Amino acid sequence: MEQRTGASSKPSKSEPLKSEPVTGAGFDPAFIPGLTAPAKEQAATAAEPQAAEPEPEPEDAQASAQPEETEEDEGAADGPVFEASDRRARIVADRKGVRLRLDEESCEFGWDEIAAVETESPRFGKRYTITVHTPDRRWYPIEIEATAKSLFKEWDEQLDAVLDAYFEEESA
Repeated sequence: MEQRTGASSKPSKSEPLKSEPVTGAGFDPAFIPGLTAPAKEQAATAAEPQAAEPEPEPEDAQASAQPEETEEDEGAADGPVFEASDRRARIVADRKGVRLRLDEESCEFGWDEIAAVETESPRFGKRYTITVHTPDRRWYPIEIEATAKSLFKEWDEQLDAVLDAYFEEESA
């Protein structure tokens, strides 16, 4: 689509007039780009009949999910695990790697994707910072708010145990 500069906003005779609906917060206060569709699109999709898909029986769903959970629990029991979380953030480091979550966003790093893990305890305050560095020179910091500053030493020891067990294995 071409953009014109100048005072005239009329299309030329050779170019047809294109009218696109204007969407956004100015017309729909509930519209958040990337998160919600404009109200017209939501109404159109709600009006379309949806194909009836057979829903799995609760017993089948529980049976299929159960073995996956037990495999994860068994794997986590093999070695040390580090977990820390607060109301917004969470970090888990175990034999699979490091998983970070902040609000609704999350990322996962396998041990082969990690170049370094750095921790920082503040002199004042209760925010413990963990930064995961990747080989392509990117870093992913996360801050966990502790209930007490005494947890920092405990978290450092637990994270060191996980790094000693899994990170050194993969890099050697």
